[in-house]
Amino acid sequence: MVFQEQQPNFLRTGHAACAGCGLAAGMKLVFQAMGHKTIAVIVPSCEGSIGGVYPNTAYGVPTFHSAFEIAAPTAAGIANALKIQGKDEIQVVAFAGDGGTYDIGLAALSGVTKNNDDIIYVCLDNEAYMNTGIQVSSATPSYAWTGTTPEGNPRRKKNIMEIMAAHYNPYSATATIGFPRDLQQKIVKAKSIRGTKFIHLLVPCPTGWRTPSDLAPELSILAVETNVFPLYEVEDGRRYTLNHEPRSLPVQEYLLKQGRFKHLNEEQIRQVQMDVDEEWERLKQRAGRFASRK
Repeated sequence: MVFQEQQPNFLRTGHAACAGCGLAAGMKLVFQAMGHKTIAVIVPSCEGSIGGVYPNTAYGVPTFHSAFEIAAPTAAGIANALKIQGKDEIQVVAFAGDGGTYDIGLAALSGVTKNNDDIIYVCLDNEAYMNTGIQVSSATPSYAWTGTTPEGNPRRKKNIMEIMAAHYNPYSATATIGFPRDLQQKIVKAKSIRGTKFIHLLVPCPTGWRTPSDLAPELSILAVETNVFPLYEVEDGRRYTLNHEPRSLPVQEYLLKQGRFKHLNEEQIRQVQMDVDEEWERLKQRAGRFASRK
């Protein structure tokens, strides 16, 4: 797909997102790549709030509000109904946050993935329960401040991509709003594949991350360039492909731009660096094993 400078905007002006919201930018990019033959599923979270209160909506495609924990099976039900009607040209995309994906909705997502239902699932990961007061989630990074971890999160972030890979679903990929072309190319690729496709989309939250409202794109780029959030694909749970060679900048260049990490000491920053380096080496090994078989 060739992306034009002027694309349809399926997240219209007048939405209720905070200034500089990475989630709104991410949804806009996903919708542009999905096109108008799309049905979206959203849940009671930031994406549910920003779209507008009934009967008004900022979304430019048919959108179904599901319960918080069932974005995936709701999308699967719609997709199967369309299949029965022979409407194969219409695709279904489910949006849920990290809380609705890593935590409350994980079992439902696992069941849909086990069945390999034909949906695209986008995890809008802003790394906490932002819509309800910035509470910690399983996606919150180590030492990050939240309303329920005022001294810093004592646990590491759950590796959702490896959980998805363990289901051997046909396609999973990471993406950020700082690399918009990469994100949209992955959405287009996901559309061409039948089965359960999973997009892990990092979407900085200025409010929860305690940053200026214009910093979300820069933070998305730094997350990639510091190896905190590598860009890669996993196909059939086995084939790993790295999509961008990062500059491997020190993690402190990413952490110290965010108020949620301002309390970190040198030892904690050193520990985060060690964890990031360990995960990056592990990912390179997985990608290298696949490349060596080609």
